[in-house]
Amino acid sequence: MSSARGRRRAPNDGKLATTFRAVVFFALVAGVVLVSRPVWHGKDKKDEAAAGPGATAAAQADGRAPAKELLSVRYRTGTKVAASASQPWLQIVNVSTADIPLRGVTLRYYFTQEGRETYAANCIFAEIGCSNVSERIVALPEPVTGADHYLEVSFTEQAGALKPQANSGAIELQLYRPGGDAMKQDNDRSFDGKDEKTYGPNKNIAGYVDGALAWGTEPAGAAAKAPAASTEAILAGTLFDNFHYSGPEDPALNKHGWVVRTSKGGPGILDTWKSSAVSFPAVPGAQGGPGGKDGQVLNLRATTDGTTAGTSQAEIQSVDVPFLTGTYAARIHFTDDPTSGPNGDPINEDFYMISPRNAEYSELDAEYQPNGGWGAPGPRLDTTTWYSAFNCGVKTSSTSIYGCDRTTQINKTSVAGWHTLVITAAKGVVTYMMDGKVLFTTDGKYYPREPMSANFNSWFVDLKTPISGTRQWDMQVNWFYYNADRAMTPEQIDKTVGDLYANGTNYVNTIKKH
Repeated sequence: MSSARGRRRAPNDGKLATTFRAVVFFALVAGVVLVSRPVWHGKDKKDEAAAGPGATAAAQADGRAPAKELLSVRYRTGTKVAASASQPWLQIVNVSTADIPLRGVTLRYYFTQEGRETYAANCIFAEIGCSNVSERIVALPEPVTGADHYLEVSFTEQAGALKPQANSGAIELQLYRPGGDAMKQDNDRSFDGKDEKTYGPNKNIAGYVDGALAWGTEPAGAAAKAPAASTEAILAGTLFDNFHYSGPEDPALNKHGWVVRTSKGGPGILDTWKSSAVSFPAVPGAQGGPGGKDGQVLNLRATTDGTTAGTSQAEIQSVDVPFLTGTYAARIHFTDDPTSGPNGDPINEDFYMISPRNAEYSELDAEYQPNGGWGAPGPRLDTTTWYSAFNCGVKTSSTSIYGCDRTTQINKTSVAGWHTLVITAAKGVVTYMMDGKVLFTTDGKYYPREPMSANFNSWFVDLKTPISGTRQWDMQVNWFYYNADRAMTPEQIDKTVGDLYANGTNYVNTIKKH
């Protein structure tokens, strides 16, 4: 059924013979208009008023309302009122008579932050693609009833446009506390615990078109700055992730192409890969937090007490993303000392790309060993391009390729602290750089030949060093960036990543499969 706003006028009859018949006709039309409502409402009028526990208090605190509604923001919650994360799931409906480009649309979900830790957000799923959705947490100038912050959601040009009466489809968002503490939602202005199974209008979520309020109400006294009209378009062939996840079980982690390793095998201490060794805290010195610092990171913790039973190793690996040539970059915090316990373990802190072990085997590897390993002293950063990795010294019968064919540069220096590590593969040359300085180049056969996965891990070479007590080693990754089309300079990478953070872009993937 069409909305009253979009209904066409009845054609001019021209044959009504009397004033009485005209009056009856227009009365009937008026009756239809009064009872008509768009198909996207899906709820009774009492639900349209809106919104959340404490709806009366929130209504009393309403401030500015739109002069004309151009949008309807439909909402349901993906979690109960008490949960480890808040999941506002949204749909945007165009209730105007003209197309609305989503790049000009901004949404604000109002909430009350618990404690002093700044919340974080991510996109679990969006029919328009999470790569086209940006999220940022903004503090209100002054707290109001039900809110002292809001989650601001914006969209890229690639998100497209909504035609009149069109629905964006589901946009499944998640708010969480990086420290892992539980969420309290019953004092959040935009939360509505009644909407768990079906989407319905929520006027405590503000919607804007080109910076002008077009849906819902802003909290009274919440004199926040008008939102920007759009988020910059993301180039094709790009992947960026700043690891805004609530934990290893976060559904967005897998949907964004990452798997936390729990499988058996090596390297290091066999069968000790644990999901509990992976976390995503906010830490000092990391890019992207309040004021541009203390941002969220991927934390890979390797722990041991000297026994296999008391050992856990950490790894995260990409899946279904065909990395090959181009630019790989990551901002990594390496460490020379354990977070707790005595020093001395032969720990490995790695960033590498690797393919399946076959005739076209490819691997690009940066491996830091603060205490050395395999009898070699540390600290050392090994940069290695592999051609094959079959049994060392054995000619394989199936492929006639010798094993352990690689070329390595050993950089005998400590790299403890934050560094931007860049690996480029372009025009037949692989280049390894750290903080803009070239460490090593390879060419010829030492060049990737087939798609690879991207991996980060922290593990022990062995447990032979006689050390007593439990030791914990933490490797941290602030962000990962890949451009499939060209070799980028460190300056270009820094600017690109800085712009992504500034736009509230936590994740994007515009890579085409090979």
